[in-house]
Amino acid sequence: MNPQTEYVTLPVGDGTSMRAFVARPAAKPAAGLLVLQEAFGVNAHIRDVAARFAREGYLAISPELFHRTGPGFEGSYTDFAAVMPHYQGLTSAGLEADIRAAFDWLQASSDSRSLPTGAVGYCMGGRAACHAALAVPLACAISYYGGGIAPNPMTPGLLDRLKDLKAPMLFFWGGRDQHIGAEQIQAVTGALRAAGKPYVNVEFSEADHGFFCDARASYHAAAAAESWALTLAYLKTHLAAATRKADA
Repeated sequence: MNPQTEYVTLPVGDGTSMRAFVARPAAKPAAGLLVLQEAFGVNAHIRDVAARFAREGYLAISPELFHRTGPGFEGSYTDFAAVMPHYQGLTSAGLEADIRAAFDWLQASSDSRSLPTGAVGYCMGGRAACHAALAVPLACAISYYGGGIAPNPMTPGLLDRLKDLKAPMLFFWGGRDQHIGAEQIQAVTGALRAAGKPYVNVEFSEADHGFFCDARASYHAAAAAESWALTLAYLKTHLAAATRKADA
């Protein structure tokens, strides 16, 4: 059954307002999910992913993280130059304010205001998933090929903040990713290990950056299918545990 979808407008703590795409499951949701966009916006692919999660029973929300510089922006996968002004306009404070707004909406949409919630993000959203695990009380977070967690030419990274993660995390990487090299992955896992944070690290040796997105040339069907199964299992494990804790 197709989920019910809609756009909602959320007030953000910095005084801005932000549109978000919502996909609702057919039955009462057992958990909420932040679905965090690639650098190309809350486009057809991200909306489809949110709907896929809704079909699995999650109340999914995808906030438009570029709302300050380009409300409604949807970029082309072959034109990263058009993305750059919006990407460069992001700040950690702004991202975390947006995440809090989306998280609060999920909680307000629950009868108990304690809806167990996770986060999953892709590319730029993979870094945003780390911000989510820093900013709000998640049951878990999942990062797909998250650029900018380790330092790169465009961002100083988040390594010094990983010690403050509030949730376990699952990381997916592509072994053929030229944007995120082995040294960056090792920097992330090294920081997590040093801080004693719970995490799972998965590398698909034959996959490139963006391997989950079937709208990109780098789509890798096997890695996408396997990571989807792992994602659902990880969410089920941690969100079910959060539900049991809330009900205790």
